[in-house]
Amino acid sequence: MIAERSARAVTARSALSRGDLQTTHDLAATMVAQDPEDAEGHFLLGIAESGQGRIRDGIRHIDRAVTLDPRGEYRAQLARLFTLVRRDGDAAVTLRDAEATPPADALSRDTMGCVYARLGDHAAALPHFEEAVRLEPGNPEYRYNRAVTLNFLGRVDEAEEALEALLAIAPGDARAHHLLSSLRRQSADDNHVERLERTLAATPAGPGRLLLGYALAKELEDIGRPEQALERLCVANAGHRRTLRYDFAGDAAAFDAIEQAWDAVAAGPVGDKSAEAPIFVIGMPRTGTTLVDRIISSHAAVESAGELQAMPLAVKLASGTRTATVLDPETVLRAAQGDMAAIGRDYLSRASHHRRDPALRFTDKFPGNFQYAGFIARALPAARIVCLRRHPMDTVLSNFRNLFAVSSRYYDYSYDLLDIAAYYVRFDRLMALWRRAFPERLLEVRYEDVVADQAGQTRRILEHCGLDWDDACLSFHANAAPVSTPSAAQVRQPIYGDAVARWKRHAAVLEPVRRHFEQAGIAID
Repeated sequence: MIAERSARAVTARSALSRGDLQTTHDLAATMVAQDPEDAEGHFLLGIAESGQGRIRDGIRHIDRAVTLDPRGEYRAQLARLFTLVRRDGDAAVTLRDAEATPPADALSRDTMGCVYARLGDHAAALPHFEEAVRLEPGNPEYRYNRAVTLNFLGRVDEAEEALEALLAIAPGDARAHHLLSSLRRQSADDNHVERLERTLAATPAGPGRLLLGYALAKELEDIGRPEQALERLCVANAGHRRTLRYDFAGDAAAFDAIEQAWDAVAAGPVGDKSAEAPIFVIGMPRTGTTLVDRIISSHAAVESAGELQAMPLAVKLASGTRTATVLDPETVLRAAQGDMAAIGRDYLSRASHHRRDPALRFTDKFPGNFQYAGFIARALPAARIVCLRRHPMDTVLSNFRNLFAVSSRYYDYSYDLLDIAAYYVRFDRLMALWRRAFPERLLEVRYEDVVADQAGQTRRILEHCGLDWDDACLSFHANAAPVSTPSAAQVRQPIYGDAVARWKRHAAVLEPVRRHFEQAGIAID
């Protein structure tokens, strides 16, 4: 019987390695039916269940496997599944337990690194990625994860070396090319343009071409060929836009619901006024939110918790909806009738798993929280909100030039200039509502003003947040904390003005955007 069970486990593992989840499921289910105390059976059944979309069933089986046999491999996968259902606290505890007896296989070590990264602890993630690469040096995925983390930690030279080593074994790896292009400003004498052009020409249509197109456009811009850069970008974005089923009407409906819900949110009781006072840095993406977050979190009394999904998830939970998306009209309207104090408590609980020192105030720099500012104001009465504003035309261009999470539908607007312009118009209208509703809680800061008068704007921001002056805020680029956004390279340098009024170089291409703004009443002078 033991030999038969062992053979079945080997066969199930083999099926799993081939991606045959149904066979893995059937074999593991038989193992558990024959012996309910079979840890390996529960583990494999949990992996198969979660792989087929039944995450909570997967957690139940792998949790049982850990109880029966607390080996590192089982704990690593359990932690991963906890993050998929946003149980970050449970994931963190499971990781700490796994550290006592770390798994010996590369996949599990990489998994632990990915979970730590998901929790924002990149320093803890790196040793696991390092070990995964050591155990399986031919795996490009493990090498890529290591390089990403080195970049987040500011170890740019090592990240560049790691990516070149990856490309030596996988020359067409588009993600590696894309990340490599972003590590530094390329020069006419030292760049990857020719290699990128060759790789792009050999890459079929799909996500790889999109990544390579962005990488090539970025490097062309760096070496002083902005017209060619934008041309490449237009081709890449147009190709990807054709694959999407995006219609701005969906985003417009969400904006409508947020505006409609405000009266109900404003009429309800507020949250606990004695609760913590987080600082929310919001705005359209690529408008200086990372820069301002870095300035604030360089203060001795503040730490950055990164870009949290804590408020969107707290609002989703309060709504009780079971819609497929976190943000949608039904969710917003239902949550508006909810308990703001409960939303505030849930937010702080979720945020706590991304903090390092509970004695410090913290920033949450998820730009998309501009859609949740009404909930923030009522659920967290002590919170402060700083919204970055940037010239409308530069905002459109910067969103068009940045590749967001390709798999996220929330950024589908960013592949077409007029879609971005339409999105900006609604952002601007929503910010006008918040400005009228709670002006004492909201500070709007122009990116251009920060560039022109860093000290003056820093003082203004700190005063709004209730913070004393700290000279360290002027040296934000010396802040050693990890940065896990596309602005990582920029915020490790002193402020520079190269990005101000960049849109004027491309005024002809952006003329339809200018006309759209003119018709919408958006000033661009």
